[in-house]
Amino acid sequence: MPSYVPPIEDYRFLLNEVLGFDAQTSELGFEVDADLAASVLEEAGRLCSDRLYPLNREGDEKGSQLVDGVVRTPPGFADAYRDFASAGWASLSADPAYGGQGLPFILQLWLDEMMSAANLSFGLFPGLTRGACEAIAAHADDQLKTAYLPRMISGEWTGVMALTESGAGTDLALLKTRAAPLDDGYAITGTKIFISSGDHDFGGNIVHLVLARLPDAPAGVKGISLFLVPKFLPDESGGFTARNTLSVGALEKKMGIHAQPTCVMNYDGATGWLVGEPHRGLAAMFTMMNTERLMVGIQGLGIAGAAYQQAAAYAKDRLQGRSADGKAGPVAIIDHADVRRMLLGVRAFVEAGRALAGWTALQLDRAQAHPDPSERARADARVALLTPVIKAAFTDLGFEGAVQAQQVFGGHGYIREWGMEQFVRDARIAQIYEGTNGVQAMDLVGRKLGMGGGTVVEEFFALIDADLDSLAEAAVNHSVVAQTRQALALLRTSTVALRGADADATGAAAVDYLRLFALVAMGWMWSRMVGAAIKGNSPLHAAKLTVATFFGQRVLSQVHGLAASIAAGGQSIMALPAEAF
Repeated sequence: MPSYVPPIEDYRFLLNEVLGFDAQTSELGFEVDADLAASVLEEAGRLCSDRLYPLNREGDEKGSQLVDGVVRTPPGFADAYRDFASAGWASLSADPAYGGQGLPFILQLWLDEMMSAANLSFGLFPGLTRGACEAIAAHADDQLKTAYLPRMISGEWTGVMALTESGAGTDLALLKTRAAPLDDGYAITGTKIFISSGDHDFGGNIVHLVLARLPDAPAGVKGISLFLVPKFLPDESGGFTARNTLSVGALEKKMGIHAQPTCVMNYDGATGWLVGEPHRGLAAMFTMMNTERLMVGIQGLGIAGAAYQQAAAYAKDRLQGRSADGKAGPVAIIDHADVRRMLLGVRAFVEAGRALAGWTALQLDRAQAHPDPSERARADARVALLTPVIKAAFTDLGFEGAVQAQQVFGGHGYIREWGMEQFVRDARIAQIYEGTNGVQAMDLVGRKLGMGGGTVVEEFFALIDADLDSLAEAAVNHSVVAQTRQALALLRTSTVALRGADADATGAAAVDYLRLFALVAMGWMWSRMVGAAIKGNSPLHAAKLTVATFFGQRVLSQVHGLAASIAAGGQSIMALPAEAF
């Protein structure tokens, strides 16, 4: 039967040999070394493989249900969530001032990877809560923080964000939800759609962060405010027992993540409180949204990793055909070159993506905790630069990886028994929510390349250059290092070209540019992994060197076609009249 094996040895390799975890965390004041970090991840992995993965298939088949206005999650979900929270996993990286454990964020991000691999629908509950906590911590007043953060960080309560309306998706300037002043707070009236984790049966409060307009709001996005709207309001004794006037109108019928209750939420004059300044709600919400965008990228990574595991195990057992050297068949399909091509393509992404996610997580901690304000600012800018890349590239490659792993199974991949079709269905949403991947690409080329007058991206490229130089000085003679340097040169050329391009050319090139950027970043990670693996003699080290060669020859080589597409401009895309489509 299919199973999930947490990638603990890979985490150990990255912590100890690639990312310099001990030096980084010591500099930031964490009392956590790589051995302790690996132990935490090992325990988290057991939770994911033993508790969450067994719920995944039944959760998909039964789904969440709306019964008499009440959401019922699939069997086992509520108990698993309560155990998850009581064991402290909800508070892993949260602020100790409100009851969090304050552990390095890399542990949180890799826990997200394992949860996504084991049970994507489940992982959304704590992931959205964490993002809501960050928005409240950054923008709410002290009274709201004190009332809500401790119980959200503990996992007793959960959080969600409510942005989308039927007529206002990506263009939030069109939203119509209203907020009318009350003696204490505001009355929120409107309907939101696509609200993941909008309601459930886990117990405890559910804290909605809702975008709405005040009566005097200017038009457009400059007139949007953010409100905290709980399912249960405080009562006279200080408890939270009074039911607020919000309700679930329907559950969305979706392609995947069936166990996750994606709600249509009705706010019928629901009581809420302003978070941050009036008319500045979008900026406040982006605190949560950027957290979620990283998490969503990790969802793509997790699903691809789990799908690869299943496909590799199947390929070693499934007997079909003859081997290329003419041996009498049937042979295990792992002997066939095309099957290996598919498996290696998924694995090359997963292992580089895991490393890049870890590096980015360490930058997040530097942005929060480094003693030098200028270094905090540099680290924060690096995270901002990489956020759309991780969200879009990891979810695109995660979906592609799930499809390739499904293909390894042939017809068996299309039927439910093996679980591969669920991976494909579940992975698909990650390319869409938290801003579609086209929006992420436009954010990268339209906003992030211009940060600091272009210095942020140039400093990032220089960082890659410096690592490649160090590897060359250390006589690390592996092809992926030279290939990454060549790819970086193409990326630099494309970056310069886009800075002077018109809107059509920029829009036409954005998705290709983001993929090119991601491939270079992953080539950088493979170069770093090669630099570590060449010093070792274990099977893991040998495998890293082999997969790195595949990545350089078969994946990183795609940069030439991407660069050519970017250079072509937007004329052929915009030439066909709209009526001709």
